[in-house]
Amino acid sequence: MSQDLPLMPKATAVWLVDNTTLTFRQVADFTGMHELEISGIADGEVAVGMKGFDPVQNHQLTADEIRRCEADPIQRLKLLKRTAAPKPKRKAPRYTPVSKRQDRPAAIAWLVRFHPEMEDRQISKLLGTTKPTIQSIRDRTHWNISSIQPVDPVALGLCSQIDLDAAVTEAAARKAALQQSVMSPEERVSLMPVAQSLGSDDPSQPLPSNVEGFESFSLVEASDSDDENAELDAAALANPDALFNLPHGKGTDDDDDEDEV
Repeated sequence: MSQDLPLMPKATAVWLVDNTTLTFRQVADFTGMHELEISGIADGEVAVGMKGFDPVQNHQLTADEIRRCEADPIQRLKLLKRTAAPKPKRKAPRYTPVSKRQDRPAAIAWLVRFHPEMEDRQISKLLGTTKPTIQSIRDRTHWNISSIQPVDPVALGLCSQIDLDAAVTEAAARKAALQQSVMSPEERVSLMPVAQSLGSDDPSQPLPSNVEGFESFSLVEASDSDDENAELDAAALANPDALFNLPHGKGTDDDDDEDEV
């Protein structure tokens, strides 16, 4: 039994039974059906009232192939190979009906106002207009700019919502990529976590060996005088009276007066 079956096999079997002298076995092999089903079609017990499907007209068989098998009951019908569909041609510029062309300036003004990230080429492709017209509306140099009111192009029937969303998404992605490329290396690093800016993708991992110790770095350096001051402070805490002892030397004027008395 053939592995490749025709379209609408039962309707094809009806047509072959009604219009050819092929044997039931030949029709059954070609359509993938049982011989008893083909016999039932010939007797009017199966597929009653079904309209036959012409395999010759639908490019599944040739008339020569049918005549070849009619002349020899041993032969089997061969289905024509289905060729791949040709590649679609490049899309032509969007056609705008004459009745809607007067609405294009309003649609352009709407896109320019609410989606300034869209390029002229996108608007031109979306609405089927020209770049000079778009530029004149951007610059407000259009001859009828005072009368143009922004209107959604989908509401005007100039494009579908799907096409508009696709164009807006593309423009937003391009704008984000452009902003990222314009950002300086210092700005990009400042937005990164510390571990990532130092080359580590996992924040839980320790810092690289060449930067270890910088997390406890201080601009104040320890000196010998600091150590001596620390020792004096410790001694003062141990003997508070030492803080009030005056240094030995020449007495004050008051002490001299008391001695004279």
